[in-house]
Amino acid sequence: MITRDKEAGGDGSTPLEDPDKPLAVPALEQAEKKRVEEHVAPRAAVVYETIRREGEDELTRPLAALAWSGIAAGLSMGFSMVAEGLLRAHLPDADWRPLVVKLGYSVGFLIVVLGRQQLFTENTLTAILPLLARKNLSTLGRVASLWAVVLATNLIGALLFAWAAGNTSVFGPDLQHAFGEIGRDAISVGAGNAVLRGIFAGWLIALMVWLMPAAEAARVQIIIIITYIVGLAGFTHIIAGSIEVLYMVMTGAADWGTALGGYILPTLLGNILGGVALVAVLNYAQVIAGSDKQGEQA
Repeated sequence: MITRDKEAGGDGSTPLEDPDKPLAVPALEQAEKKRVEEHVAPRAAVVYETIRREGEDELTRPLAALAWSGIAAGLSMGFSMVAEGLLRAHLPDADWRPLVVKLGYSVGFLIVVLGRQQLFTENTLTAILPLLARKNLSTLGRVASLWAVVLATNLIGALLFAWAAGNTSVFGPDLQHAFGEIGRDAISVGAGNAVLRGIFAGWLIALMVWLMPAAEAARVQIIIIITYIVGLAGFTHIIAGSIEVLYMVMTGAADWGTALGGYILPTLLGNILGGVALVAVLNYAQVIAGSDKQGEQA
């Protein structure tokens, strides 16, 4: 009885494996071992460190470089509205139309992410991980500067695109009508819903960034799938949605108070909460907890 308890770990439980017993694994050639390593998904700590280093690089970039990249991203995000408008204008008004139309929502994100342009919602993860790793005023100041510059320039780019779409003849009447329908849907969401839906949008976009280091050849598919869900669900995104709302302002269909108080500021709050709390902090916590456990085992 004493022997059985000892073998069971002293508490009657059966150990999962004997650490002194060699594992029964097939013998592999060196090339086969390499292939196994290539197919094993990276640990969360590897993903974390990859994104943290990217964040460190972003925090050391000159503000002028961030600003130009931020304006480019704001302008590029306008093509989400253009692609969505083109599909809406050319498809019949049927129940299934949103399932196709919202594929256009991914276009701006594809341009921004693959083009390595600065998008504010990505920085709710990349810029925050260095701050969580090194909690000091210097890093906090750099994060605040990056956020302020990227957000401001993203919105400047969004405003310029919205002005061009609403006040020039670059887009025809049918497409401008489609833009108006998209803008009405966006601005009618209400401040409370904008916050809640913004949390989910910020959560998903930050998760998209978290998935990128392990995505490899599937980067395009990841971007399309995640942003398609954001668009189809009507989750609010501070830049993509602001272009739609600012289009309404530029054409006189909405006022600045409604745009700022009913959409832009509530969405910004939601995106920050979703990206920082639900992705950056939680994934940082799981990595640190795992590191502590490994340290104890060592």
